[in-house]
Amino acid sequence: MRAWAVVENEAPLAEIELPTPEPKGTEVLLETTYCGVCHSDLHIWEGRYDLGGGKVMNLKDRGLSLPLAMGHEIVGRVVKLGPQASGVRVGDIRIVFPWLGCGTCASCLAEEDNMCLTPQSLGVYRNGGYGTHVIAPHPRHLVDPGTLDPAIAATYACSGITVYSAINKVMPMPPDEPIVLVGAGGLGLQAIAVLKALGHRAIVSVDISAAKREAALAEGATKVVDGSGEGVTKRIVEACGGAPRAIIDLVNGSASARFAYDALRKGGKLVMVGLFGGELSLALPLVPIKALTVQGSYVGNPKELRALVALAQGGKLPPIPVQTVPQRDAYQALMRLRAGQVTGRLVLKAEAA
Repeated sequence: MRAWAVVENEAPLAEIELPTPEPKGTEVLLETTYCGVCHSDLHIWEGRYDLGGGKVMNLKDRGLSLPLAMGHEIVGRVVKLGPQASGVRVGDIRIVFPWLGCGTCASCLAEEDNMCLTPQSLGVYRNGGYGTHVIAPHPRHLVDPGTLDPAIAATYACSGITVYSAINKVMPMPPDEPIVLVGAGGLGLQAIAVLKALGHRAIVSVDISAAKREAALAEGATKVVDGSGEGVTKRIVEACGGAPRAIIDLVNGSASARFAYDALRKGGKLVMVGLFGGELSLALPLVPIKALTVQGSYVGNPKELRALVALAQGGKLPPIPVQTVPQRDAYQALMRLRAGQVTGRLVLKAEAA
């Protein structure tokens, strides 16, 4: 198999040859047809996360090894089944759930794979969709996209279930009570689409980019807020007609976490999703006094992926802007994302697609 892989952190991706995996047991081998380019890929390419205060988390210390074919928003064609695999056939097109665990712990058995303590995620710990082939451990990790555009369906494996899971953490909410989304990139536009599909009518999008705020309005946000400079908290409160009860931070950097947390009303919840990095200092007495909740949300599980795809197949989920680029141009796509030149999602298209 070919892969456009990270061979050295912060160096251009290299086209390399790797052994094509042979499916064993319940495993399924797929040929990649589409793969989204996600902001998380940039952190993996860089090899670290910013923890704030001058501290970093080195991904190699967490078990990530190179060379690595990144890519976790995968749609592929089934090409071979392990001897115990059933429920799919050679030639089937499937979305691949990438947030794998050990497969045997209580979390994995409950289909909460993303909560496994020994993660094996595709594109992170195992080769992913920047390669020509990927292995799914079990057919339950495969979801039929049906008649959905496969390029858009690929994004549901990360940006889709990530925002779907985060939104579930602030629901139920009255449809006309504002939910604030910080960030109007791929995740932010996907979150607007999901909220609209769920019948929510008050969606406030915050971004530093005027172009991305326009994209948020086009996707269905009811109001937008400039997230740059001073006074962002005040602008959020004004846009919501009062301090909001629910804010989902899809950027999650020091600045965005600060203005989002400060905007919350009593009993409010801040759900942190993005991995931009930094730190947040809290006045501890105010957390109980205001009954505030700060909660992390990490991607999603197979059940949420199935539910999201069903929502899309029912025609309720409007597609986000997607641009396809050849798989061989993965590095150029990654650099466009790094430069902030992407509205919506870039999706790699394999020659076999």
